[in-house]
Amino acid sequence: MVFYRRIKETSDINHGFGEQPIVEGVYVISVAARILDTHPQTLRKYERLGLVSPSRSIGMLRLYSAEDVLRVKLIKHMVDTLGLNLAGVEFALALLNRVINLKERLNDISRDQNTNPLLSKKLDVIIAEMDKILPTNL
Repeated sequence: MVFYRRIKETSDINHGFGEQPIVEGVYVISVAARILDTHPQTLRKYERLGLVSPSRSIGMLRLYSAEDVLRVKLIKHMVDTLGLNLAGVEFALALLNRVINLKERLNDISRDQNTNPLLSKKLDVIIAEMDKILPTNL
């Protein structure tokens, strides 16, 4: 069963037409579990540990977005393939989030008009190196 959830941002398509919110598909826990080939209780456990945060419907059903599904796939990869326990996954995800935030801050500095051109080139090299280690579909 697929539901839809409104997102706060607006799309470029809707820009001139009253700023309607973007709508994306979401999945109830049973469908998300089937897509991920896992048990719904596993998804509840990941939520309880704070590894994933699905939105909730008015009736309090968990609604998993495409981003939530990708995040759970990453968690499953870390557990099944890399052999991390959930504490290790929590640490790795926190570290990954910090690296992504750092990359965004470096991008902002690099794009700043007042940044020294030499510094900007060095930042571009660092950002390119970070792109090599960061997952592409997050």
